[in-house]
Amino acid sequence: MDDQLIKIRAATLDDLPSITEIQNHYIENTHITFDTRRFAPEERIGWFNEHSDAKRYRILVAEDETAKLLGYVATGRFRPKQAYETTVEISVACNPKMVGKRVGTKLYTEMFALLKNEDVHRVVAGIAQPNPASNALHEHFGFRAIGIFTEVGRKFGRYWDVIWMEKVLEP
Repeated sequence: MDDQLIKIRAATLDDLPSITEIQNHYIENTHITFDTRRFAPEERIGWFNEHSDAKRYRILVAEDETAKLLGYVATGRFRPKQAYETTVEISVACNPKMVGKRVGTKLYTEMFALLKNEDVHRVVAGIAQPNPASNALHEHFGFRAIGIFTEVGRKFGRYWDVIWMEKVLEP
């Protein structure tokens, strides 16, 4: 897909069915999310609202020229305590047909441009392993590995490790 045909914009509640469809694909077919059951879009409204203050917590979507949703990126609260307010956790997911087509790169590029103007000092990501594509995407954007939690998630009858990565945002 031509990068010029991909539009990045803030997500709206109207996008939630498509976002949920993408999430459900990864829930049912991969270990990269530790959710274990499908969601209905209405079950994800709370998640959407928690990630939509249009400042440090945002959801951006990528769409093609027909307005078909290609992927999304979300930043949310890392921990609920006040001292963590300048740290956000980030996640990205693409329509499975769009993996490897730079959609995640475009989403991250736009998200980091927006976060530069917010009171965010650190961005963290927890990535279930193995996931070389996600590891490479994060490394491309300047994340560095800070530790591995071993066998912290059980899905599909086995345990999975999670690598934690962080990126410093310069003011």
